[in-house]
Amino acid sequence: MRFIQTTVIAAVMLAAAGISHATVTVPSPSDPAGYVARLLINEAAFPGERGFVSEADSKAAMLQVLWVLESRLHHIPTGYRQREIAMVETTDIITVITGDGGRKQVEGFSRNTFGKPVTAPRVEERLQRLLSLANRGTPGRFARLIEYGVALATEQRRGQLSEADRFEHLTRIGAGAVTGRAYSWMTDRDYYNPGGSYVRIPDENEGSLAGNRFFTLKTRDKKKETTK
Repeated sequence: MRFIQTTVIAAVMLAAAGISHATVTVPSPSDPAGYVARLLINEAAFPGERGFVSEADSKAAMLQVLWVLESRLHHIPTGYRQREIAMVETTDIITVITGDGGRKQVEGFSRNTFGKPVTAPRVEERLQRLLSLANRGTPGRFARLIEYGVALATEQRRGQLSEADRFEHLTRIGAGAVTGRAYSWMTDRDYYNPGGSYVRIPDENEGSLAGNRFFTLKTRDKKKETTK
């Protein structure tokens, strides 16, 4: 009996060793979900890169970058206009990413002379390097982070974001009233700041994620703004 059990266990182990895992992929940049996924992956630090803290932190950064885009599309606060925040008037997330009139919104993401959304060579080079690492051996953090970015982008295209914006209910920073939600992000360095009505979300409010600093907006009095 013991011989039979040992033989069965050995067979199971051999079979497990031969299991081939599904290859991690990212949709083509011509697919809107593939384009958005590239942005999310590009903006989050991966293991071994500056700004990487943990898998959970990098996933949180991807989610919040996506919520910035969603907020610029669908959650314009009282007293503001979409063009002030997004530099465009649109219902299309790709246009929020690329901007219009030749004015880029996100470094490395733009439209070519034919109006097609494209990415800078460095974006694709990094993505291919990350995919190579993700598909080497047993799937681990690289694979999970890439798959998470793709899943978020796919959810967004379906209008089904399942995870909340962590900054949605933020009402005060220091002594100042803010709108809630994040409307911008930049590399987390003190000298990077979008200025104007943007307010830096501090560490105590988890405003730094995977090497990115997020910014909300000062509240505005709608009546005062409309009389200007």
